[in-house]
Amino acid sequence: MRETTHKTARQRKAGRRHPLATVALIAIGLGLTGGAYAAFNATGSTADAAASSQSDVDAGKKLFQANCASCHGLDAQGTDAAPSLIGVGAAAVDFQVGTGRMPMAMQGPQAQEKPPQFGQHEIDELAAYVASLAPGPGIPDSKYTDGNGDAAKGAELFRVNCAMCHNVAGAGGALTEGKYAPPLHGVTPDHIYEAMVTGPQNMPVFNDRNITPENKRDIITYLQYIQANPSPGGFELGSLGPVAEGLFVWIFGLGSIVALTVWITAKSN
Repeated sequence: MRETTHKTARQRKAGRRHPLATVALIAIGLGLTGGAYAAFNATGSTADAAASSQSDVDAGKKLFQANCASCHGLDAQGTDAAPSLIGVGAAAVDFQVGTGRMPMAMQGPQAQEKPPQFGQHEIDELAAYVASLAPGPGIPDSKYTDGNGDAAKGAELFRVNCAMCHNVAGAGGALTEGKYAPPLHGVTPDHIYEAMVTGPQNMPVFNDRNITPENKRDIITYLQYIQANPSPGGFELGSLGPVAEGLFVWIFGLGSIVALTVWITAKSN
């Protein structure tokens, strides 16, 4: 009987889980989850890096060191004058340089759009170099920028996520401290998509978990629709909404009434 009891005790001791086993399992689970998340978010950047030749990366590095390193550092690690570009991806470079915001002409509340200083081939080389530094958002696939999405759904998404800054008609608007949300008329679909995934200036980042690529396509479709179809109400007054319309009525409407009253009074005298 005693021998049986000791045997059972030894079996229990042999099958007992080590106190650190739970910690190890949690660590393995977190590692696998983090790795899967990083791989998911780096898909676009990996594809861009694979498509870019080493010659493009080398040429982009030379362009970067000649035109960007004075602010962003020789290795794009950032300085007191400008942020690090490690991990921003090719999309950020294509947007910032392609819209002329970078290189900046002067320091200010935010980088202003101007004619780009580089051709598209040079922009692609700069983007290839920055994308080679670390995973980041890549250049969007053309199927998400073709404008063949659902304009009605895009309008709803735009009103919920974008209209508070850019205006419901994409006319732009003022922000704080001299900053502003730029108008979206005439902006290319690629740059609109890239702005959503990189969050330039005060704009938040809308990654694929916030707004899916298909929904981004819908938003682009909506913006293209309102640009191609003029306002059915006639003169748009800058598409600034009821404030501009009320101001127009107040100044010109009431002003006309006052002027007419003065004219009638003067006529009678």
